[in-house]
Amino acid sequence: MIKIANGIAPRLSIAILLAALAPPARADTAAPAPEPRNPFEQQAGAEIYNGVCQGCHMPDARGASGAGAYPALARDRNLEIAAYPVAIVLKGQKAMPGFGNYFTDEQIANVVNYTRPRFGNHYRGKVPPADVKAMR
Repeated sequence: MIKIANGIAPRLSIAILLAALAPPARADTAAPAPEPRNPFEQQAGAEIYNGVCQGCHMPDARGASGAGAYPALARDRNLEIAAYPVAIVLKGQKAMPGFGNYFTDEQIANVVNYTRPRFGNHYRGKVPPADVKAMR
C-alpha cells in the first residue's frame, strides 16, 4: 500500500477497488438485434428460390412427397396475405426450417415477392424488407 500523509492513500485505494468492482454502466437502449449469419450469396428472389427453395418445393412449385411432404406453393391461397409466407420463411413450420438466422430481411422479402405472383398465384403487392424486420 502506498503511504501518503493525512491518510489519503487508504481512501484512494478503497475508491479504486469500489470502482473496479462496480458493474458496467447500462445503456438506456437495448442492443440492436444481431445481423443474420448469411451463408447465402443469392440476393434476387429467383436466385434464392432456385438455389434453396426448389430443392423441396420443386422447380414448378408443385411440391413433392416421398421421404417427407413438401407442400405446393403453386396456386396456394395461403400466399395471398404476404405476412404468411414471410412468417414461414423466417420461423419455419413443421418440417420446414426457419431461415431467419440465415437470410437478411431483403433476401426474405425478395423470395416472397418472387413467389407470390408466380406459379399460378396472382397476388400483388410487394413486401418491403422493413416488414420482414418488424416480424423478426
